Amino acid sequence: MTKIAKSKEEFPSGYGDFILELKERIRTAQLRASLSVNRELILLYWGIGKSILERQEKEGWGTKVIEQLSVDLRRAFPGQKGFSSRNLKYMRTFAAVWEDKTIVQQLAAQIPWFHNCVLFDKVKNSATRTWYIQKTIQHGWSRAVLVHQIESGLYERQKIAEKSTNFELTLPKPDSDLANELVNDPYNFEFLTLAGDAHEQELQRGLIKHLQEFLLELGAGFAFVGSNYHLDIGDEDYYLDLLFYHLHLRRYIVIELKTTKFKPEYAGKLNFYLAVVDDLLRHRDDQPSIGLLLCKTKNKVTAEYALHGMNKPIGVADYQTTKRLPEDLQEELPSIDELESRLSVSSKEEISEE
Repeated sequence: MTKIAKSKEEFPSGYGDFILELKERIRTAQLRASLSVNRELILLYWGIGKSILERQEKEGWGTKVIEQLSVDLRRAFPGQKGFSSRNLKYMRTFAAVWEDKTIVQQLAAQIPWFHNCVLFDKVKNSATRTWYIQKTIQHGWSRAVLVHQIESGLYERQKIAEKSTNFELTLPKPDSDLANELVNDPYNFEFLTLAGDAHEQELQRGLIKHLQEFLLELGAGFAFVGSNYHLDIGDEDYYLDLLFYHLHLRRYIVIELKTTKFKPEYAGKLNFYLAVVDDLLRHRDDQPSIGLLLCKTKNKVTAEYALHGMNKPIGVADYQTTKRLPEDLQEELPSIDELESRLSVSSKEEISEE
């Protein structure tokens, strides 16, 4: 006779909570085990790299010795990856970059090996490298996301940029510091393909179409609520360009988009929107909403004067839709006017030849 499985009702009371608790404990133990394995691997690689460095300094070993080390180690440990000559050279660089083992244990050993390789390949400054490690640990960035954030200059745009906000005047500590970390300046919208004279609606549609890239640029914690979010105020219709909720800060984030230079009246309108959102949408457990005004360009002094008189927390930042060339390259390349002039001359010559 076929056995009939017990229904859930036949299990003892509390069984559901018990199995959920066990699953969570197992997952936590698995995570700790994987972190422990990664930590030991990173420390092993650091120790190998340090030993290679010491031998090279004392005995003048060259790259041929590293290649022979690779052959011998792979022969001794045939089932273990990581002993290629290229990876051994990375270990040497790793030990040179992080001389203090304590720092390796506290920071570098908390992220995977190839994340570390990306960092000492692409980031030369120790403080900047430390910042990216901390963000990787905090947000759980994959290697691809880490590469993207480095190449987009996130540290420069978020950590050291002179930001235009009134957060210190409108928010208590540490909320003002946390809110300030939300703002990049400029924002990088290179994933968009927009004409130079694009309107706000085109910019808005482009950001919604590429919502995943947009959320990555905004940073961790942003949850999308809506675009053209309707507000009925005094029998009149108003529409927020973009509305988000920040899961960590427990606040609504209202983003207004402008494809022109910043004007003081933009801040006034956003201040008005924030007052309405706090009154109509904000839950009693939510913190006061924050506004971000993204403009094509801004004058920092003008923005600071405009924000100084606002009672709601607002940040103003630029955005860019194409990668800016280094100044030395900009000087070497022809301007748009020069290109148009050359094209015009070329077209006339072609017509005369026909």
